[in-house]
Amino acid sequence: MGKEIIAIAEALSNERAIPRDKIFEALEIALATATKKKYQVEIAVRVSIDKKEGSYRTFRRWEVVDDDNLHSPATQTTLSAAQVDYPQVQVGDFVEDEIPSVEFDRITIQTAKQVLSQKVKDAEREQIIAEHRERLGHVINAVVKKQGRDFMILDLGNNAEAVLKREQLIPHETFGRGDRVKVLLSDIKADGKGPQLICSRTSPEFLAELFRIEVPEIGEDIIEIMGVSRDPGSRAKIAVRSKDKRIDPRGACIGMRGARVMAVSNELSGEKIDVVLYDENLAQYVTNAMEPAEVSRIIINEDTHTIDIAVADENLALAIGRNGQNVRLASALLKWDLKVKAESQMEKELKDEEDKVVNVFMDALNIDHDFASVLCDNGFTTLEEIAYVPVSEFLTIDGMDESIANALQDNAKEAIAKRNEDQVKESCAKLEKLDGIDSMLALKLVQAGIHNAEELAEMATDDLSSIEGLDENKAGEIIMTARNECWFKQE
Repeated sequence: MGKEIIAIAEALSNERAIPRDKIFEALEIALATATKKKYQVEIAVRVSIDKKEGSYRTFRRWEVVDDDNLHSPATQTTLSAAQVDYPQVQVGDFVEDEIPSVEFDRITIQTAKQVLSQKVKDAEREQIIAEHRERLGHVINAVVKKQGRDFMILDLGNNAEAVLKREQLIPHETFGRGDRVKVLLSDIKADGKGPQLICSRTSPEFLAELFRIEVPEIGEDIIEIMGVSRDPGSRAKIAVRSKDKRIDPRGACIGMRGARVMAVSNELSGEKIDVVLYDENLAQYVTNAMEPAEVSRIIINEDTHTIDIAVADENLALAIGRNGQNVRLASALLKWDLKVKAESQMEKELKDEEDKVVNVFMDALNIDHDFASVLCDNGFTTLEEIAYVPVSEFLTIDGMDESIANALQDNAKEAIAKRNEDQVKESCAKLEKLDGIDSMLALKLVQAGIHNAEELAEMATDDLSSIEGLDENKAGEIIMTARNECWFKQE
């Protein structure tokens, strides 16, 4: 029987391109499984095959556990019992006794065949994963093997298959059985049925990898891809920059007479590609990303992570693009929320905003319209800026001296204090409308950052534990009152 085992291992190894060690491991598990079926109880078995002779030995195993922790006598033994024959053994070790090896009768062969078949499949899957792990995120060539309604099965060679789902196909693309197709290996999923190699033709990374193949400077890391956004099959934007000042990154990606970008576009079913020059200056980067539209004004709001862009009224449609495509792709490329407006609209909005600020300054600082306008023109937009910037900031304004600046700051601080006081009173009044909340408790809640019933309803009793004089029961009562008011009250 030894020679037959060696022959089986050699044949499977050559036929399936699986290492012999994996085959012998599968055979050992198959023989162990067949051995366990000969016993009435579940036991632990180990089989060891001599890889040169093909002979094998079988061992029954017991796990060593504490004397008071024995739960399965068929697979466990106590430490004190094990140390009789094995003095050096410790808890967690295994002790073994050799038992008769199973004979290859009909039932044993059938069991071994089933286990071996499954283990060989598992080994093949592991090998496919190992071979393709390094290709993850790269473009691979495949052949359409089978078509379904919502997916295609691709043959990658060497018994490897991949799945290309319908939503990962560029719209209106059609492939027939036997067609060659380039795809991005985007993911490897292992489930009960084995690993699935997931492919895509719509991901931004696919376009980036196509440029990496087509443009040697990208492959050599002279040109760096800074971002990609796509509307698959329609249009895309790719931002690039050069690490060598002597090389024009846009020109290198476009190629002579557009040959390189055209090659990528053809692979993507004619997808139009804008090559954008990356710039460390965000305003310039926005301008480049919005091409072919010309940007006349940019307002960056870092607090809301938005950028307002003004273009000439006649170029508004071009800047937005069909169905908002141009601004949508630019937003995805920059990872900022871009809002495109006509110059006339932005001018009106800025004027309205300035008028609001001027009116606030006039009322709060007790100054006239012209003085308030001058402050706005010099970049002051809030009372906090007036109150807390260094006095030297004011001295750059014509006609301003230190005494006037100090007076402005005093007025601004008084206005802020009054505004905050009014806000506290307003918040207290809202909370006092709830049953169980008096003026003192309302003030404590406001000081803790709770300004209305909606915010109180979101609280838990632990959130109110720091409020002096408010125990857990009282906290629970007012929270439920707020929830009844905000969440459960009938219209």
